[in-house]
Amino acid sequence: MSKRVLLAAPRSFCAGVDRAIEIVERLLEQHGPPVYVRHQIVHNEHVVRRLEGLGAVFVEDESEIPEGEICVLSAHGVAPAVKENAQRRGLRIVDATCPLVNKVHAEARRYADSGHLIALVGHADHVEVIGTRGERPESTVVIESPEEARRLAVNGKPVAVVTQTTLSLDDVAPIVDALEQHVGTIKRPAADDICYATQNRQDAVKEMAARGATLILVIGSETSSNAQRLVEVADAAGAEATLIDGESPLDPALLEGHSTIGLTAGASTPEELVQQVAARLASQGWDTLEEITVAREDVHFRLPREVATR
Repeated sequence: MSKRVLLAAPRSFCAGVDRAIEIVERLLEQHGPPVYVRHQIVHNEHVVRRLEGLGAVFVEDESEIPEGEICVLSAHGVAPAVKENAQRRGLRIVDATCPLVNKVHAEARRYADSGHLIALVGHADHVEVIGTRGERPESTVVIESPEEARRLAVNGKPVAVVTQTTLSLDDVAPIVDALEQHVGTIKRPAADDICYATQNRQDAVKEMAARGATLILVIGSETSSNAQRLVEVADAAGAEATLIDGESPLDPALLEGHSTIGLTAGASTPEELVQQVAARLASQGWDTLEEITVAREDVHFRLPREVATR
């Protein structure tokens, strides 16, 4: 029986992750270590370990950073209170927030300041959602499910919806539909509030399942929301799916019985791990590789002035 690997495209780093990592690398080159980063710059243990090896120091709170030092804000964004505290402590702030997240923050401010109740669709404990809610906490309610949408108390306020960028249209649509049925007219989220990379990677997973992949391996860290969601999307599409770190050996029992295996990686997973896993699969007999392309990505975000090449 022929054994093949279907390789998702797009996969791995998105433009926001590329930008955030490059910011830290350039700061280390320009200033030398240590460079302090509030929260993991992106949710991937391999990336974090590599940057730590170069001299980056990751902390969970800006109060852990010595006064006067560089403070890089992670790609996920932070609440205004975090920036204010960092400024009070004399930290040199370099903002690596993904521009798509910054766009949602701006929408949250605009809607709240015009009298709307903000329904923030996302995972309440995700660092991106915590940051977005922090823009106008008194006017923002986090909604995680259609059931919560149907229970929202609006108290006569008009409702505007913003979303966690790393969800997908499939995630958001039933929640927004339930909210609209419950409330009536709402300001629905703009289509580009959803990260293009999240949607593309999920579409590729669905296509691999449709092309016969009965097992889909998703490379990513446990802390990566978008990688975990790729596993869920694969399951929903009818394939077995599992999250792997890309560095550990593959268990032969996991692969047994599958002639077609799909391979993808979350948006914070480096491509080198994908190639390592593909090589391991080839050494175990899955040596026919076919790339499944659902979109072409050519998005690039400008670097902040603090690290831009002069």
